[in-house]
Amino acid sequence: MSPTGRTAGALLAAAMVMSAAACTAESGSGGEETASCVNRVTYQDRSYLDVANMDFTVGKKLGVATKPPCDDTGGQDTNAEPATTETAYEVDGISPEAAIAIGDTPEEATFFAAYDFTHD
Repeated sequence: MSPTGRTAGALLAAAMVMSAAACTAESGSGGEETASCVNRVTYQDRSYLDVANMDFTVGKKLGVATKPPCDDTGGQDTNAEPATTETAYEVDGISPEAAIAIGDTPEEATFFAAYDFTHD
């Protein structure tokens, strides 16, 4: 399979996972949806969800991504954990607008696909 075909296949697989993950989303303030306790990060004003079992090659370091705190108590727990930061990397052959890799090192990085948590 050509590199373009692999990229298209990876994005299709990521889109299918994102659709399934959207089932765990909750309505937030202002009408947006936020996922509670899913492996989600934000990087440059985009939201990304992790995608398991993806074959990919980590590219250059992009910067810092933010992992929001888990809110699995529906706001009842006032001792919410703080947001954390992790290193974001390019995924070879895929635009960072579509996917990034997140991890302490390139060897430990996980594939994350872009996902829009807002709906009209």
